[in-house]
Amino acid sequence: MGWLDALRGIAALVVVFDHSSYTFLADFRRELMPQFNTSRYGIMVFFLVSGYIIPASLERRGCVRTFWIGRMFRVYPLWAAVVAVLLALNHLGLLEMRDFGQQSAATVAVAHATMLQELLGTPNLLLVLWTLSYEMAFYLLVVALFTVRLHQRSAAVAVVLAVLAAVSVAAGVVLPASALSGLVGTGPLIAFASISMVVAICCASAGSPLLRGFGGLLGGVPALVLVPFNGTVPLWEGLVILAVMFLGTAVHRAENGQITWRCAAGAAVTVVACAAGSAYWYGDGDHFTRRGWIVAFLLAVLTFGAGLAWRRRCVPRMLTGLGTISYSVYLVHPVLLAVIDGTIGRRRQDSPAREVAFLAVLLPLCLLTHRYVEVPGQTWGRRLARRAQSP
Repeated sequence: MGWLDALRGIAALVVVFDHSSYTFLADFRRELMPQFNTSRYGIMVFFLVSGYIIPASLERRGCVRTFWIGRMFRVYPLWAAVVAVLLALNHLGLLEMRDFGQQSAATVAVAHATMLQELLGTPNLLLVLWTLSYEMAFYLLVVALFTVRLHQRSAAVAVVLAVLAAVSVAAGVVLPASALSGLVGTGPLIAFASISMVVAICCASAGSPLLRGFGGLLGGVPALVLVPFNGTVPLWEGLVILAVMFLGTAVHRAENGQITWRCAAGAAVTVVACAAGSAYWYGDGDHFTRRGWIVAFLLAVLTFGAGLAWRRRCVPRMLTGLGTISYSVYLVHPVLLAVIDGTIGRRRQDSPAREVAFLAVLLPLCLLTHRYVEVPGQTWGRRLARRAQSP
């Protein structure tokens, strides 16, 4: 799996560049973004990798309970540590947190605890946390398909989602950001989603087949509704994100002989065509340039394809090491940038040297967070998972 680590490492560096360029390379960024949306490139590579590996992790275990234990202890320890540091730095006046409007602290906390805050009409404590909401929605959908024994249909799911994205754009369907929250209220939606998620995970992890099926559907259906109808990205892009992750799953299935490569290739062509077509039909906007999005998306798919083609070759240790700490890189870098923006301030002129210096500080810091936060959390998760499997 070294090639997957390499892809994660590359994606993490590109996302770091995208965000740090606001501070250190603003002029260069303004020229680059309309041609190549670096943020979308990085997250699409991440989503393809997640799609490839997450369902495989569930099916290898064959147990929803141990899958959720593994995911929770993989994702939450560093997330909690970063949020705690963020709150502490805000209290000390070293950075300024964003405004949450009329939402109470309890509401914001519950929404973030589910990791679905992006899909629940709640501003993210850190901007990068929005992608974790889509990851969590994907986990819920993967478990739902697994519990009702439809998990082998990944290619078909990817195609359906991609086609729906294209149809929504062609039909001119445009929804406001967080449309459901505006309709039923943010508080009630957060309460419903959080309770449903807890009950769904508990039921899907139960021994009874009936409870497992109920739990899977209880988690999967709301996730499938929230992504297109309550995200802050356009409806079509939310569907494309899910399609991309299921495309990664289809590739994994083809590699392991569960489906044919022709089937996976057909799904890939359909997803790429629908995604690029949707972005083109959507057109340019104040915060969206279709050329930049399409180029980034196509390059992300090509990057994943290149990694897949080279998967049996030796991967440079530097890239695999970077991939190992990629989650730390992804979550820690915006905190460090916020501190820099809140103390030193942004540069008026581009400064590549400061960009390099930023990376020189960030990467050793991420080595520490990986070693002392991520690794212990994963170790505890494995121990608890083994106990959960014990008779």
